Amino acid sequence: MKYVLLIGDGMADNPVPELNQKTPLEAARKPHMDALCAKSLLGSVRTVPPEQLPGSDTAILSIFGCDPNRYFTGRSPLEAAGSGISVQPGDVSYRCNMVALEDGDKPFGEKKMLSHSAGSIDGEDSMAVVSWLFDNAEFRAAADAVGMRIAPTPSFRHIAIQAGGDIQGFHATPPHDILGREIGPYALCGNENAGNLWQLMELANRLLEHHPYNERRRAEGKLPANGIWFWAEGSAVKLPNFVEHYGKNGSVISAVPLVHGIGALVGLKMVHVEGATGETETNYEGKTQAAVDCLLSGDDFVCIHVEAPDEATHNGKLDEKILSIEYIDRRVLAPLTEKLNSAGVDYRILILSDHKTLTDTRTHDGDPVPFMIYDSRKDQGSGLAYTEANGLKGPFVEPGTQLMSLLFSET
Repeated sequence: MKYVLLIGDGMADNPVPELNQKTPLEAARKPHMDALCAKSLLGSVRTVPPEQLPGSDTAILSIFGCDPNRYFTGRSPLEAAGSGISVQPGDVSYRCNMVALEDGDKPFGEKKMLSHSAGSIDGEDSMAVVSWLFDNAEFRAAADAVGMRIAPTPSFRHIAIQAGGDIQGFHATPPHDILGREIGPYALCGNENAGNLWQLMELANRLLEHHPYNERRRAEGKLPANGIWFWAEGSAVKLPNFVEHYGKNGSVISAVPLVHGIGALVGLKMVHVEGATGETETNYEGKTQAAVDCLLSGDDFVCIHVEAPDEATHNGKLDEKILSIEYIDRRVLAPLTEKLNSAGVDYRILILSDHKTLTDTRTHDGDPVPFMIYDSRKDQGSGLAYTEANGLKGPFVEPGTQLMSLLFSET
């Protein structure tokens, strides 16, 4: 028996007025997913404990059987692990986004957050810009003064490591939660270290504002990468071993360091696919083939994570969210099941959205999400399409840490 976990990040949503009160899952054409769902166990699951903020970090920890109330020390140490970066005891890591802030001579705090991803900046360009910033003599001196160094990764997401950083009482708002708003009310706060890092972010904006790269992006009608944003602070973490707990070996396929990091920390292999971007246009076929190759070469379990629906929602692109769901159906699920059927193997597939990402707010939500478990050997008879409303008609799983055991259970 082979097992697949397919996560469409942020697929689940609430009814959208522009879709005549349908959700993107209801509006999307996903015949393969719905056909499998009609033969599946269909229910809903609370992936984010009420005590935690909704996000892929807490949600995917739950999905992999790790209680966030016990194991979540911050998002960035998980991402660091996915990028091969070790956070040492006593150090603090942060997510360091390249962001687009409002142009002009306004005071830093009065500028609006235009994009949490610097307009979906290309990974190589992002690495070049953040490396230039940390190599700049003025910025380097300021970063050294607070013990901060950067570990660039090929996306808008970088990892910053602070030696002996103080995060007691520290608070940072995710940049995707303040899109279109002035950043001043969301300044890093809570202790002296937060004030120091806010000053570092202000200096970065001043130095990057007229960087030749950003002037070129503006001339091309693109948003500039004229800021950095520290958030998702955390300390070193150790997670329970997946293989020992579930008795299954396996791999994780994703374009997102967070997901790879959780996989690596629980003892699964990280699989990188060329052309996997985390955006709507990504290498769906490559991810699918990599999953099949893993399963047919000895893995018991594989996770395929697709970031696209979440990013499309944060970017305010409803059409792309729907399209990315349709791509998951047509370019991942359909060929995946066809290849497994042709290979003559029995398999079970767990499909779900890790959390809701809401079109109306462009932010995450912690409400329950629908899940479906398809078993190639039998019809489990939900008779329904895969939607949020239909998920509420089936069994409710809480806490979300129980979901993986449900996938592996023969009963």
